[in-house]
Amino acid sequence: MHNALVPELLTELLVALTELKHEADTRAVILAAEGPAFSIGGDMRRFKHEREQGDLQAYGAGLVGQLNQAILALIDLPQPVVAEVHGLVTGGSIGLVLAADIVLLAPQVVFKAHYATAGFGPDGGWTALVSRLAGRRRAAAALLLNRSVHAEEAVSWGLANEIVPADVLHVEAAKAAQKMAHYPLGTMRAAKRLLWGDCERLATDLEAERAHFVELIAESAAQAGVDAFLHDFGDYPDSPD
Repeated sequence: MHNALVPELLTELLVALTELKHEADTRAVILAAEGPAFSIGGDMRRFKHEREQGDLQAYGAGLVGQLNQAILALIDLPQPVVAEVHGLVTGGSIGLVLAADIVLLAPQVVFKAHYATAGFGPDGGWTALVSRLAGRRRAAAALLLNRSVHAEEAVSWGLANEIVPADVLHVEAAKAAQKMAHYPLGTMRAAKRLLWGDCERLATDLEAERAHFVELIAESAAQAGVDAFLHDFGDYPDSPD
């Protein structure tokens, strides 16, 4: 319901992105989600399960590795991508939004890192992408102060293009996609490549996030953070703020 980032979801996303890359007839892509949240990030229940019955660090390494692949695959798509975003965007799910070329937000959107309370290392581009788009100071405030970034602020920070009323969000995303689809695909592809520049540095920075995530996930602070989150927000409410 809340589109938690789990291996199964990320595998499906990666398969879809691989197929889209080779679909010559697809001229633009809309990234959207169903349910009350765009994505709540990692599934805390799954982290607890892996801690108790599996290999937590191997799970974390694989999960963040898949997320990084999805972020880079979105950037690498020859087609322009419109992100249609509503509700909560927490944890590593921000990377899927920021990898899009055009980002439209519903007024109720809230970005929140939650790493300070979870005890995890930042992933999903909170250091690699947010700092690049919004600046280091703003990224630091979101991460170190666990500060919520609401829709208007997200636009002013450069994390999104504009706010659209929720009831016409899909319509406006479709309009943007259709407009870009009418332009030459070669132009769209060149613009994307030049705007992103050399993505090797981004890949390196995302890998550094993964290494810290894996290191911290097994520590006692992360274990306590998962347990506290599940105690307070076990039903994953719409706003675990």
